Amino acid sequence: MLLEEIRKKIVDYGNQLISSGLTIGTAGNISIYDPETGYMAISPSGIPYAQTTPEDVVVMDLQGNVVDGKRKPSSENGLHAAFYLEKPDARAVVHAHSMYCTTLACAGVDLKATHYAIADTGVATVPTVPYFTYGTPELAAAVRECLRGTDSKALLMANHGMVAYGDSLEKAFAVAMTCEWCAQVEWRAMAISTPNVLSDEQMAEVIEHYKTYGQAKEDGKKSQGYFG
Repeated sequence: MLLEEIRKKIVDYGNQLISSGLTIGTAGNISIYDPETGYMAISPSGIPYAQTTPEDVVVMDLQGNVVDGKRKPSSENGLHAAFYLEKPDARAVVHAHSMYCTTLACAGVDLKATHYAIADTGVATVPTVPYFTYGTPELAAAVRECLRGTDSKALLMANHGMVAYGDSLEKAFAVAMTCEWCAQVEWRAMAISTPNVLSDEQMAEVIEHYKTYGQAKEDGKKSQGYFG
């Protein structure tokens, strides 16, 4: 089976999407890009995560062609490919309909630096992609266009959900978790007052500090951020 270990990992993290509360039902999707082959493995469309097997995971090229697998791939395969085509460091993408990120996206509110943990995304404000129907080339194109104008490791998608990427699936998942936690903090702060949003200068200092957060890289245990 082509990219067997990668496909197993997608099954594992699909279950974690549910157990972590990042999504419910069959909403959301996960992919991993293999630079050696130029292919991405992506979760199948409409199969409950608990019932998904590695054989159900679909291997595709970045032009939307199925290379291996008998299942229909996630309808958002074009969205995932947009990350790998636009961001050379992208190795995994996590898309979820997490409650608080989705709430902000539906209200037209960007994810801001209400808490400094948003530094996991690499920016002070996570931008929002305009609304387009899910699973369409138009949405994928809008995501790619947004990526060209930001260094953010995550995006909100209007009236839809959130999407995060990283140089590993562990990191992409951690960024998604950070975004959801920060979105909940922002929502709760908005419920009682006007959030005290950190300035770009304050966040630039935090982002610089994050470069040395956790264990030294040479020990092979790179930090995935606060929530990884």
